[in-house]
Parts: sequence; C-alpha cells; structure tokens
Amino acid sequence: MQTPVNSSAYRAAIGVALVAAVILIWLSLGVGIIGKDGDPANLMYFGVLAVGIVGTLIARLHPHGMSHALLAMALAQALVTAIALFAGLGLPWSGPAEILMLNGFFIALFVGSAWLFRRSASEHSQRGGA
Repeated sequence: MQTPVNSSAYRAAIGVALVAAVILIWLSLGVGIIGKDGDPANLMYFGVLAVGIVGTLIARLHPHGMSHALLAMALAQALVTAIALFAGLGLPWSGPAEILMLNGFFIALFVGSAWLFRRSASEHSQRGGA
C-alpha cells in the first residue's frame, strides 16, 4: 500500500503532528510545562515523543497506523497530565488549571492529527488505494 502523500488531509495531519511535537519539546525544555524551567518532571514529555516515534516506525507512515500512533501519543500526554496532577508536581509555579490547559492543548492537537490521518486513510481506501 502506498502512502497517500498527495492527500491534503494526510499533509495536514503530518503538519499538525510535527508542529505539536516541536512546540512540546520547546515548552518542556525551554520554559517548563510542569513547574519552573529545569523541573525534572518535564522529562516525562520525552516519553510522549518516544511513543510517537515508536508508533511512527511501526506504522511506517501509513495513515491508518499513524492515526493509532497519534491517539497513543494523546493517551500518553493524558497520562503525564494525570501523574502531574495527582502527585502535585509543579507547585507552586504551575497550578492544576495551567497544567490542564497546556496538556489539553497538546492532547487536542494529537487527537486532531489522528482524526486527519483517519480521514486520509478513509479517502485513500474509497479511491481504491487500499
């Protein structure tokens, strides 16, 4: 099966996923999403990125598999959020509302990218590409 790189949904999904990953790296390393700059709790976000890298390797950039990889990233992001909230990480610099908002932003981006990949896979199969 060929990857439908000509699909606008596929290109948008790749773009959203890459932008989300770059912003996640930048915020977690530069500013600190959890706590202040340099808080070791921010290293958990590299687990989210690792899930995405492993998922991408398994999916081999095929849209159906990539939708699963991005949903796994969203789940990993939600797990980091839950750990930070239940363990009280980041206090007093990052309150629960800030942690929920920032992580919710990334969860939404990863889910949105997964939806675009799913749409791309559907378009591709309707055209007889699967």
